[in-house]
Amino acid sequence: MKKVLFLMVAIATAAFANENAGEMLKAYSVVAAGVGLGLAALGGAIGMGHTAAATIAGTARNPGLGGKLMTTMFIALAMIEAQVIYALVIALIALYANPFM
Repeated sequence: MKKVLFLMVAIATAAFANENAGEMLKAYSVVAAGVGLGLAALGGAIGMGHTAAATIAGTARNPGLGGKLMTTMFIALAMIEAQVIYALVIALIALYANPFM
């Protein structure tokens, strides 16, 4: 973890010390947005998979509660998807309205 942090600081130093710091910062913003969106989508997909698996297992154990479990699952999926959409909004801000420029 320390190596990753050191690498990030070194890259940031090179980006700000460069004569074309604006272009480098835009390039790093694109990379950061791509990595951030990828991680957010991965986390959301894992959460959705666990939610669906738990709902299926609960319905298999007690079929009478299937409708109530399904409603709860859809609410949970909406909450999980909202977090991914927040990451998308932050990535779009970093790309188009870059606060560091």
